[in-house]
Amino acid sequence: MADIDYVVVVNDEEQYSIWRAGEALPAGWRPEGTRGSEEVCLDHIERVWTDVRPLSVRRRLNAGAV
Repeated sequence: MADIDYVVVVNDEEQYSIWRAGEALPAGWRPEGTRGSEEVCLDHIERVWTDVRPLSVRRRLNAGAV
């Protein structure tokens, strides 16, 4: 089986995922800039996605709204 390259993708809520390189991304997702094996991409996400709450939730909490 051939190695598969993936890209790290992110949406407007700053949620991360991986997607097979070269395939069309789902609506609302954009490449983040990291590409490599599944392991490389998941390791990168683990390092950079330190707050898994959606951006809209973080903004509401920072504004004092619940």
